[in-house]
Amino acid sequence: MSANFSVKVGRHNDFISPSQACVVSLNSLKKSSPQAFDDDGLVQIQSKKLLNPDFNQASALSKSDPVKVSLHDCLACSGCITSAETVLIEQQSTGEFLSQLDTGKKAVVVSLSPQSRASLAAYYGVTPLQAFKKFTGFMKSIGVRAVFDTSCSRDLSLIESCKEFVTRFRDNKNLPILASACPGWVCYAEKTHGADILPHISAVKSPQQAMGAIVKRYACSSLGLQPEDIYHVTVMPCYDKKLEASREDFVFSGEVNEETDGPQMTEVDCVLTTTEVLDLLATKSADFTALEEAPLDRLLANVDESEQLFGVQGGSGGYAECIFRYAASVLFGKEVTGPLKFKVLRNSDFQETSLEIGGKPVLQFACVYGFRNIQNLVRRIKSGKCEYHYVEIMACPSGCLNGGGQIKPRKGQSAKDLIQLIEVTYANDIEIRDPFSNKITQGLYDQWLGHPGSAKACEIMQTQYHSREKTVGSYISDW
Repeated sequence: MSANFSVKVGRHNDFISPSQACVVSLNSLKKSSPQAFDDDGLVQIQSKKLLNPDFNQASALSKSDPVKVSLHDCLACSGCITSAETVLIEQQSTGEFLSQLDTGKKAVVVSLSPQSRASLAAYYGVTPLQAFKKFTGFMKSIGVRAVFDTSCSRDLSLIESCKEFVTRFRDNKNLPILASACPGWVCYAEKTHGADILPHISAVKSPQQAMGAIVKRYACSSLGLQPEDIYHVTVMPCYDKKLEASREDFVFSGEVNEETDGPQMTEVDCVLTTTEVLDLLATKSADFTALEEAPLDRLLANVDESEQLFGVQGGSGGYAECIFRYAASVLFGKEVTGPLKFKVLRNSDFQETSLEIGGKPVLQFACVYGFRNIQNLVRRIKSGKCEYHYVEIMACPSGCLNGGGQIKPRKGQSAKDLIQLIEVTYANDIEIRDPFSNKITQGLYDQWLGHPGSAKACEIMQTQYHSREKTVGSYISDW
């Protein structure tokens, strides 16, 4: 295990080392000695005993063929670390990040999420703008070329999501649309519900991957660099973003020349969580509060000439609210002003809002956070009893501001108090603006993508999902 490994194994009690076997039980297979990892780094399982009475595929497995469990069986719940995952996560660590800076072979570009910015600001008792400037100063002091803001790419994702919703609503196609910005939710849907749910998920990339596309497919030229010369790092509130960045769907080819094929590149090379930023500061013996505030890189950052941070409302991206207002205007000619009124249903993490015309609801939206609420929603969709047109879904209770990679409470501070503090800090000094009015995104369309919903915008800004075969890992998760 690398000394710089960001996710410390000591924090988990179910780490599976390479010398151990992962033992899963299957019916009617003869018990034998468990296998360790094979040449591909996959766990081989041969010791069997029925754990789930509903698992009926055991008879289809050959007694001589081991069952392999890999990252494709992971539900991205951050509940365990297997040896197969360490290979991936070591590539997404502070050690790898520092190694890239030390070698100097590529220009390192960092994109900071507004949720991580809020977590840092709350932890150190500064404003989000101060946190952004101090973070920028620190990163540049250790060799980072540029520091950007994913609030900008989020605006681009929101614009494309608005266009997608209107199109699918008019076609009455695969409603409700389910937000795709949370990789934990997407991973869960792919591995447990497949074709029943995947058509409902928005095809628009998350802000992280949108930023990856912008940096390596467009903004690199403004930095005087080729895409293959950039090592792109994002700072996120969630460990699942590491898995998202590693998806094959986010690998693209560089330009092809006469001698060689274009290089294969990932949109995001490394993901660090907010907590890992603290580790990085400690490694460099840096006192965040004492750091100088550096000028911001405004090429891709939601900050205006007067140094006013701006963005949308909502710690999880504001998808439901932004799309609701846009749809009400475009589809029904209704301008929705003022705060949206959300009705709390089962709990504060399950809320809904609607637009009524003539006493009849014509738009019904919901925000659903946490897996318990997600499971209830999925059951309603499968049974055909879901009345919503759009649902903003996040795997973490309280949404992204409460992500698993955020800074933990200080001694004597409760988790509830911390999330409330981060929510207040997140909204502090942020001016709420319509993403369609963002001059940066307007420039991206004018100079690169054409117009919202264009063929090129869809090619660059959309992705696809995959129904994963129900394997042993997912059956155990169901059980």
